[in-house]
Amino acid sequence: MNVNEIREKSRSVIGPYCKSCMMCNGKACSNKIPGPGAKGTGTVAIKNYDAWQKLEVKMDTIASNNEIDTSFELFGKTFKYPVFAGPVGAVSQHYSDLYNDNSFNEVYVNACAKSGIAAFTGDGLNEEIMIQATRVIKENEGVGVPTIKPWDKETCFEKLKLANESNAFAIAMDIDAAGLPFLQGRIPPAGRKSEAELKEIIDYAKAPFIVKGIMSVEGAQKAINAGAQGIVVSNHGGRVLDGTPATAAVLEEIADKFKGQVKIFVDGGIRSGLDVFKALALGADAVIITRPFVNMIYGAGKEGVEAYVQQLGQELENVMMMTGVSSLKEVSKKNIYK
Repeated sequence: MNVNEIREKSRSVIGPYCKSCMMCNGKACSNKIPGPGAKGTGTVAIKNYDAWQKLEVKMDTIASNNEIDTSFELFGKTFKYPVFAGPVGAVSQHYSDLYNDNSFNEVYVNACAKSGIAAFTGDGLNEEIMIQATRVIKENEGVGVPTIKPWDKETCFEKLKLANESNAFAIAMDIDAAGLPFLQGRIPPAGRKSEAELKEIIDYAKAPFIVKGIMSVEGAQKAINAGAQGIVVSNHGGRVLDGTPATAAVLEEIADKFKGQVKIFVDGGIRSGLDVFKALALGADAVIITRPFVNMIYGAGKEGVEAYVQQLGQELENVMMMTGVSSLKEVSKKNIYK
């Protein structure tokens, strides 16, 4: 099955909120939460998608006809593409009970690793989610990124201990999850972290640490001060704060300031290999894609993941070929119109 067939198949099993649209642009689900929609007006997810579409690439086929190399090295591991699958949580609530978080991650981590990329796994109130996610990552030789919510210190350390034991090549925190309702009002308090608190968490991790949820130069600087080796330019798909800009709108400024100091990822509305190329041209080292992977798993399990990764890779390779570049390090602002 191809990606369109898999997406079509997922429609009958994915539940009432996600419509498994031909193009996942945030419009049909809008502000329908639970579900994949965005908070408040529901427009931030739509802005994320639209911002990538406004960028155009420069075609240039007068170039050496070298073999295209899409490989990407991160923290000592080499991946087939500069693409990672993002963390997903509460799948049975947001999509359907065909999967729960544990069965979803079982498929997710393994299929991504076999496809030459890696999955970030989600987190939740049920402690079994992190236990099982880290188990699956360990079984896949550490090819996965356990992603921890900004819980209170004791809970963070308990989950970090599991992450450390998984031999994961990297560990992450989606610090913008402070805006999720189930973290607010918890005793002891969860949510925002000071630089000092974040540093203590990062220092406890035994693998390179990625902070997800950066939307400004100031935020990036604080994450770097705390010891982050990677940052993700992300507004959590618009699910935690209405009225924020698209990730593509802030990526360039952040990358201009910190490229080379820290690995820079970006997510939000990236759907194709063409979008991946545009993100790299704006300064990202790699991208994270989430919602389409859910459709792929609900439609065809591991086969769905493998089909989508293959399509992304082929699209990226074709764009590189048609814009005169042969390796990721050659991609820059000169390859796009803004």
